[in-house]
Amino acid sequence: MTWRRDRHNNSALETEMKLPRNVLTEGLPTYMGRIFALLVATAVVVWTPRVEAQDVLIPMDETQTNHLKAYGVAFWALERATNVDWLLNYRGGSFLTAATPDLEGELRIRGINYERISAAESAQIIAEIENPDLNAAVVRLEKPPRIAVYAPDQTLPWDDAVLLALTYAEVPYEMIYDDEVLDGKLSEYDWLHLHHEDFTGQYGKFYTYRTMPWYIEQQREAEELARKRGFRKVSKLKLAVAETIRDYVGRGGFLFAMCSGTDTYDIALAAHKTDIVPAEYDGDPVDTDAVSTLDFGHAFAFHNFRPIFNPNEYEHADIDSGPPPGPLRNPAVDFFTLFEFSAKWDPVPSMLTQNHVATVKGFVGQTTAFNKEFVKPSVVVLAEAPGRDEVKYIHGTFGEGTFTYYAGHDPEDYMHYVGDPPTDLNLHKNSPGYRLILNNILFPAAKKKKQKT
Repeated sequence: MTWRRDRHNNSALETEMKLPRNVLTEGLPTYMGRIFALLVATAVVVWTPRVEAQDVLIPMDETQTNHLKAYGVAFWALERATNVDWLLNYRGGSFLTAATPDLEGELRIRGINYERISAAESAQIIAEIENPDLNAAVVRLEKPPRIAVYAPDQTLPWDDAVLLALTYAEVPYEMIYDDEVLDGKLSEYDWLHLHHEDFTGQYGKFYTYRTMPWYIEQQREAEELARKRGFRKVSKLKLAVAETIRDYVGRGGFLFAMCSGTDTYDIALAAHKTDIVPAEYDGDPVDTDAVSTLDFGHAFAFHNFRPIFNPNEYEHADIDSGPPPGPLRNPAVDFFTLFEFSAKWDPVPSMLTQNHVATVKGFVGQTTAFNKEFVKPSVVVLAEAPGRDEVKYIHGTFGEGTFTYYAGHDPEDYMHYVGDPPTDLNLHKNSPGYRLILNNILFPAAKKKKQKT
């Protein structure tokens, strides 16, 4: 008798029985032959190969070869009606799902490390996670969210980290902008990202670049769209867009924003009763009572801030605590720390902070970080910079929906300048900073209630 390992399944064994007729069978009485046949059958039963692996574990700890594409495969499985269990705080927030040839093919093609495990091993992992003494939890992901990215067709001079992450992870999305928002298209999507944007109608406060071709074209397109939609000023157009997005969140939408898409959105909402835009941008002065007229209750995340009215200052308000225009930091010592939440009792912030490290290197942008004093008490702080009164990553609820703000421009380009080439994520497959972005695209898949329309 010889044994060989099956080339298609390294965990299973296949039996080959080699019985020389001249020794084992010739001349045996019939009843002896029957006894021998019974013994052979019994041997086969005893040596039956182990049941083939039924599940796939995608580890998200330091053993993972491509963290970013792992999110894309989880999304891919959800698109094919395959449930995925997100194992919060287990090996960096790993994924567990049913093994199929197609899934394993995708994992290999995309260069993702995975482990084939049996149903018994899966049950053992789940039992370990459900131990009340362990800060871990199992979250079932059931349906992939429909994703929209709010951005103009021409995103120059800035690229966008979320677009880079979605494209690299191979997660499908659709681009929308002001027309689609105002035409009611938001109800078609579950998750919305706000591109590097200025919702106050001040063209990013790039006034010093006003003679550059890209600035001139940006201003021309915005003014033309405002006129087409019946608005006298770009700030009024952007306010209408911001209000429509606010209603979308209130009805159950998931909002994610980075860089200036965070604070300018809240500033625009707070200024819905007044004019905070200098004459250099819209032809008329700021309201004399603009500061006292701000309605902080109308904004999502920030309160008690003061807009900056100087058109030449590359800053919208004192919400932003980092450069520019302040002094540049040393990238080698600039980092922020993720908070740890109770996975069983606070699954949402736990999902949003899943990572293989607790400390993430910092990065700047037009909005680099948020001054802690201007963050509303109801907002959950997900990450902060130690030793500084600033936070980097926040989350909150509004109505039936949620919002998440992540300050900074590009997690793998410390100081991204106008015209710099986009980051090549093939060089940053295990980026902790980009993982925080991709946590947000899977978080809505765990939401069971339908968005109200």
